[in-house]
Amino acid sequence: MSAAVTLTPPPEAALSLDIDAVTKSYGPTIALRGVSFDLRRGEVHALLGENGAGKSTLVKILSGIVKPDNGSVRLGGQRFAPHSLMAARAAGVSTAFQELSLLPNLTVATNLTLPKQRKGLLGLASRRLNEAYAAQLLAECDAADISPGALVSDLSLAEKQRVEIVRAVSHRPRLLILDEPTAALAEPEWLFRIVERLAASGTGVLYISHRLAEVRRLCRRGTVLRNGESIGTVDLANARDGDIFRMMVGRGAEEPADATATPVRRDAPLAVTLRDLRGPGVDGISLNLHRGEIVGVAALEGQGQRELFRMLGGAAPILSGDVAVEGKPVQFASPLQALRAGIGFVPEERKIEGIFLGLTTASNISLPILGRLLRFGLIDRTRERAEVGRAAALVDLAARYVGMRISALSGGNQQKALIARVLLSGARNLVLFDPTRGVDVGTKEVIYGVIRDFTAKGGSVLLYSTELSELVHLSDRCLALYRGRIVGEAAGAALTEERLVSLATGHGE
Repeated sequence: MSAAVTLTPPPEAALSLDIDAVTKSYGPTIALRGVSFDLRRGEVHALLGENGAGKSTLVKILSGIVKPDNGSVRLGGQRFAPHSLMAARAAGVSTAFQELSLLPNLTVATNLTLPKQRKGLLGLASRRLNEAYAAQLLAECDAADISPGALVSDLSLAEKQRVEIVRAVSHRPRLLILDEPTAALAEPEWLFRIVERLAASGTGVLYISHRLAEVRRLCRRGTVLRNGESIGTVDLANARDGDIFRMMVGRGAEEPADATATPVRRDAPLAVTLRDLRGPGVDGISLNLHRGEIVGVAALEGQGQRELFRMLGGAAPILSGDVAVEGKPVQFASPLQALRAGIGFVPEERKIEGIFLGLTTASNISLPILGRLLRFGLIDRTRERAEVGRAAALVDLAARYVGMRISALSGGNQQKALIARVLLSGARNLVLFDPTRGVDVGTKEVIYGVIRDFTAKGGSVLLYSTELSELVHLSDRCLALYRGRIVGEAAGAALTEERLVSLATGHGE
């Protein structure tokens, strides 16, 4: 048996972080422009800003992935300029990335123990020892429900996020960087307990999130970035949400309008009909989705919502039951076939299931209409630019991003490109799985506007979100899933967060 696991650093190892006038450019694009702030020993410090504000670039600099052009970083008073991710870890900086860095074809134990695998008597990596050590790590982080022997590819996104966090914590960092750590978590309190324990031991935590409620729960101070510049560091106890939003975007942010004010008539034409749909995790779901309607889906983690949306998007098999689009029975076994049937799908994991990282943003957006763009066997680039430009404008995606590789875009701009693609496809029914996960308040407003505009023109939307307030504000009505079944519906005055929680925990109806 391996030695006992200790996840907190020794007291003398926890040190402060000082960032001074850090600048980074990618050709003509300036990602960071003189960013400065400090993080104290044992402090949980928020880093706030829109997607594209420079947060990801700063995280990469602190993680040793890229080097700044100018400026300095000091850790505990000493110059900190790591040349690699491993060098950053060796210096005491560990990162849990928003875009998960786990190796999907390996087990949880292997991901948690690389690159220093436990070895047996013959000097070879020992599966038993590595799984035992991983089990201790998971138990120490209150994640013992995740099997060390499971393949990462078989885990849910929430489980993958937890493993990513456990791995970052396991290096006993002096500075822990958490990039949108709760974006995929169903139970953020799990993470909050870990963060509070680490901070109490002296570890500094740089906490990046768009969710101000949890930022206020964990952090006393926060630094706001906008267009690559540090706008200021604020005492969160004395700063109102509106003040912070104004610093982030240069103007105040409005709450999404309540879409339930003008409910869709139940006699509106049917758009999508499901009858007794069954498959892995889905146990006989029936529903009607009308033209011009936004139907929300509320559920706790692992209640069948992921499987249901993947089935409707053509990414998972339908074992039995019927699907009809505009009254006509349809069958499909792939996202392309679902699209041809009139259903456009925005998946949960954009980098794995949604976008092609090696292609330009334009090529990613134009994929569903390539057949229309062909001329004498070649793509008509002029027409492609025109079509892509029109779709990009619908989602407020800046023209300068269209010709760039999509891998260079922030997560929020990648999500805009993914939504632009499904709009360009011509599908009249959208199945959106948590489309605002990990995006900033400005991008959320854009996505809300796209959804409302789409349904105002006669489209229909089935929407799952981990944020109940989002479902309440956007949905005409909301269904609750529990153990793979629809257990209740809320609409009008009954569509409240409290009601959805009651239904989603199996205590409704």
